[in-house]
Amino acid sequence: MKNHTAPQGPSGRLLGRRSFLAATGLAAAGAAWAATATARATGGGTARAATPAPAGETAFAVPVDTVPHTRTWMAWPDSSAIWGRKLAGVQENIALIARTIATYEPVTLCANSASVAQARKSCGPDVTVLGSIPVDDCWMRDSGPVFRTDGAGGLDTVGLNFNGWGDKQAHAKDALVAERIAAELGIPFTAAGFVGEGGAVETDGNGTLMATRSSLINPNRNPDLTQNQLETAMCRAFGAAKVIWFNGVTGRDITDDHVDATSRFLAAADGLVQMPLATDTDPWSKDARQQYRILSTATDAQGNPVKVAKLQGPDYHLIRSRDPKFVAAYANYYVCNGAVISAQFGDTRADAAAKETLQKLFPGRAVEQLDIDSLGAGGGGIHCVTQQQPRAV
Repeated sequence: MKNHTAPQGPSGRLLGRRSFLAATGLAAAGAAWAATATARATGGGTARAATPAPAGETAFAVPVDTVPHTRTWMAWPDSSAIWGRKLAGVQENIALIARTIATYEPVTLCANSASVAQARKSCGPDVTVLGSIPVDDCWMRDSGPVFRTDGAGGLDTVGLNFNGWGDKQAHAKDALVAERIAAELGIPFTAAGFVGEGGAVETDGNGTLMATRSSLINPNRNPDLTQNQLETAMCRAFGAAKVIWFNGVTGRDITDDHVDATSRFLAAADGLVQMPLATDTDPWSKDARQQYRILSTATDAQGNPVKVAKLQGPDYHLIRSRDPKFVAAYANYYVCNGAVISAQFGDTRADAAAKETLQKLFPGRAVEQLDIDSLGAGGGGIHCVTQQQPRAV
């Protein structure tokens, strides 16, 4: 992953997530994080078991993304203060993603009341636009509720206490989106015991999570939690028993390196990592190689070795965008009923190879590749702007 969203700096200049830290004078905070995380973590890139939910509690857990969905939740961006001149292009991308997913499953999109008509016109009649849940931005993966099922027809939600990726962007509305969606649906809502975002945690739906220390064991989210305490809170929220940690990339983007742009779970004890070119030596490429090494030698919560597929990333010299902060993450795909919605970036050979790999990994599903270059230039991908509501089974 090369970047993630684009907040504005004090001068009003649009900032990519990678340039955000330096432009706002937070580079020293990144160094402080590194020292703090080293002291608080339990060492290296190891996986550690965490305390499960207390006995007697309802066994709700977050299922893996591939289970059948009731609908997909999205959000409509309308803030020129956040997006500047990129806003129109990002809106076009959001509409394209919503329309594409709506051919496979229902889509409900939250919009500010003043933008409902525009969102409906852009997304078309197959997308439900809801004007009663206001939003700051489009990153529903991070601000929206995380849905849980209990295997007996029950459905509830957990909120991850979204704080604008460590108070780096305005989020007064987005901080309430998770609870408001739960209320709209009339299902229970619980606030997690930690601060984070949906893109920061991957689950296999069978007791195992993976995440980066750089994003979650961070003073801008969880200043008072040790790694063990954070693991306990994460496992309690997701209905899991083990966390596989990657070190991540410190202070280089607004998310502090979300795991869902690099590593994903396909099923229990089955994952993938997007790999860089052998010649790439930037921090993100080194991070991806480390994630692959850790995940391919890890075991899941049941002690099974994790099988890891490689998803080759594109050549940044061959993609359409010339933006150095562009996100070209095939791994940031979204799985919906009957399809995998992914991106293509203009590196023809790599795009075709990524589609072939995803088709093999998801047999029986169509693989749709979309041009979302405006969203990528703003710093995110398709998984970042979607949140699945699983069927209660």
